[in-house]
Amino acid sequence: MDEEDFHDYVRTRRPALLRTAHQLTGHASDAEDLLQSALAKTYPAWRDIQDRDGYIRRAMVNINISQWRRRKLEEYPSDELPEICIPTEPVCESHERLEVALAGLPERMRAAIQLRYYEDLSEAEVARRLGISVGTVKSTVSRAMAKLRDCLQHQR
Repeated sequence: MDEEDFHDYVRTRRPALLRTAHQLTGHASDAEDLLQSALAKTYPAWRDIQDRDGYIRRAMVNINISQWRRRKLEEYPSDELPEICIPTEPVCESHERLEVALAGLPERMRAAIQLRYYEDLSEAEVARRLGISVGTVKSTVSRAMAKLRDCLQHQR
């Protein structure tokens, strides 16, 4: 295994992969943990991976979905609103506004948007990944997009 190749890849691609992880989780510390888990899982097969960005992003999505499902069983309603994390490395003002708006979405909506538009999966693939029906994917994405539009219009 070429350990130096792995370390070089992580050094150069970490910011982009961390942005994807942040979009999936909505929290900076959770994004760090998610990326670390994905890199740990991909390291043993590093030499055999052709599309490394795609493979690691897919690993992050899969890990996040598994964690989301486990947390869903453990969560209870609360009167407290979740903390909204602001990205630390905005590419531009519109990107920053979009990330803030995405962070404000519920986790299921954020995951559906991430899979559908960032990972470019079909509605059927998103449904399979999230364990929901295609109709639920369509309505979830539609509601999420409406919330994003509303949020972005109010940020101006």
